[in-house]
Amino acid sequence: MADYKLSEGLFLLPTPAGAYYAVASREQDKARQFLRSLFRQQRTPALTEDSLLTLMENDESHICFERLHHCQRLGLVQGLEEAIEAPSGAFEQILPNMLGSLTESGKVLLADHQGFYLVCHGFAHETAEELSALGAEIASIHERRSGLLFNNMGLNSHAWAVVDAAGNSQVGFWPLFIGETRFIVAISGMPHFNRPEFVELVWALFSRYAANRK
Repeated sequence: MADYKLSEGLFLLPTPAGAYYAVASREQDKARQFLRSLFRQQRTPALTEDSLLTLMENDESHICFERLHHCQRLGLVQGLEEAIEAPSGAFEQILPNMLGSLTESGKVLLADHQGFYLVCHGFAHETAEELSALGAEIASIHERRSGLLFNNMGLNSHAWAVVDAAGNSQVGFWPLFIGETRFIVAISGMPHFNRPEFVELVWALFSRYAANRK
C-alpha cells in the first residue's frame, strides 16, 4: 500500500476538468461524489485528513488518500494556497461574465430542462428562446435513445452539436447535471470549458440548487 502524505496549507477545489466530470452525467462514482461534495461547500475546505473523511463520506484514511491521489492524477482536483468563497450574488449579475468566457464568439446561454433560458450572453432574445427550446428537445431525444448511444455504441456523452464539414461545432448543447436538476449550456462555436470561470459557474449552480443534497 502506498504511503501518502498530505501537503500542508492547501485548500481543495475541482479543476475545470473536475468540474466538467462532476456535472457531465447523472452517474455516480467515488470521484464524482467527492467533486460534488466540494462544490456543495460555501468555502474551499482545507486539505486535512478530517476534511477528506467528511467530504468522501468514508472513515478509512488510506482509502480517502488513494481516492484523492486518483483524482489528482487525473487532473480533477487542485490545491489552492488561499481559501476562496463560493460565488455569490444575483445570477443575472454574476453568470453572464462566467458564461461569456466559455466561448470565443461570446454567444452562450444557460437554460433549464423545460427549455427556458435563465441567462443569455450575446444571443438575441428570440434566438435564445428558440435555442433553449431546441436544447430541451435534444435532451429528451437523448434520454429516449440512451440505450443505443451508451450500451450499443459506447458513446458516454450527453452533448450534441451542429457541426460543419470538418466536424467543428457551430452550435453545441451541453447538459449540466446539478443535483436533481438538468441545465443546458448552448454555445455558438467551440467551447472553452477549461477555464476557471467554468468552475465558478458550476460552483454557483451547486450553491443554489444542490447545496444540501447528496
